[in-house]
Amino acid sequence: MTVIFRKKEKGQILIESMIAIGIITFGIMGVFTLLSQSLSLNRVVSDQFTASFLASEGIEVTKNLIDGNTLQGLAWNHSFTTDSCYEVDYQSVYIDVKPVDCSNSVASGDFIKYDAPTGRYGYDAGTPTSFRRKIHITPVGSDQIQVNSIVNWTTRGNASFSLNLEDRFYNWRP
Repeated sequence: MTVIFRKKEKGQILIESMIAIGIITFGIMGVFTLLSQSLSLNRVVSDQFTASFLASEGIEVTKNLIDGNTLQGLAWNHSFTTDSCYEVDYQSVYIDVKPVDCSNSVASGDFIKYDAPTGRYGYDAGTPTSFRRKIHITPVGSDQIQVNSIVNWTTRGNASFSLNLEDRFYNWRP
């Protein structure tokens, strides 16, 4: 009985190793690419989150100004009788302090600043952000006003975004 041994082919392990290293390299590159895109999208989502709160704050400040008119014994829509645009922040007492251009849908005017020690956004103190906000007030008859809080910002790569939040207020008080 004769036993035949096959002669091993030289270099087979080297080729298999190179293929395995290539597959692992492409897999790791895919993970890093996914991670990089995820981190950049995280910034975009964070900015959208901040913009939605800034737009909500604009509507809320307008509501507080309407309530302030009522408490002062003024007409509920005092200072809201003409189609106009304004910049407001949480410290606003009157709506007509900072009028801005209404001719386009983009918020113009000053950049909103972020005050790190207090954690608040406003126009007075802090570091300028990429956010701009305008409040567009449109009277819809004597018992209703439409309020649009428009926030515009730019993010990484100079991508421009806009958020327009709308609400309507009515003269419901006797």
